[in-house]
Amino acid sequence: MARRRPVGPILLLAFVVVPLVEIVAIVQVGQVIGAWWTVAILVLDSLIGAWLVRREGGRALQALREALAAGRMPSKELADGALVLIGGTLMLTPGFVTDAFGALLVFPLTRVLFRGAVTAWFARRITVAGTPGGAAGFGFGGTGPFGPGPFGAGPDARRPGPGSQGPVVRGEVVDDES
Repeated sequence: MARRRPVGPILLLAFVVVPLVEIVAIVQVGQVIGAWWTVAILVLDSLIGAWLVRREGGRALQALREALAAGRMPSKELADGALVLIGGTLMLTPGFVTDAFGALLVFPLTRVLFRGAVTAWFARRITVAGTPGGAAGFGFGGTGPFGPGPFGAGPDARRPGPGSQGPVVRGEVVDDES
């Protein structure tokens, strides 16, 4: 059975530490440039963040469509989409620290630094679950019927397609006995 991480430290970080750091940063900036300029920068930063997320989200969606049309696993594209979504959420949240981290996740040049971690995180949680008839679906957590490893990789983990049991023929069963 998989070991579960405690959620308490994550919640403490998200709801106590990050807001306190944001408040300190906003107060410090406000003392240097004034309260109204600080508010104006925060609003402008959110507007720029929304524009950037829309642009990069559209690019990530287009890349995902192209990967699916080419018939290849869109792991890079899915990771980019997740990073743009998370980064956009952080950029729309008022604060300088979350905006800076969100921008790192949204910009294509810095997004590459985080893509490997996101892909590895998903790979640890996804397994291939099969049915007795051989059809495969995706499940989260644990080990699939094809054995341990990323995506439950086993002898027929890549089905449908040619394999040890022959090619997969898609079709419909019609009962002619009337």
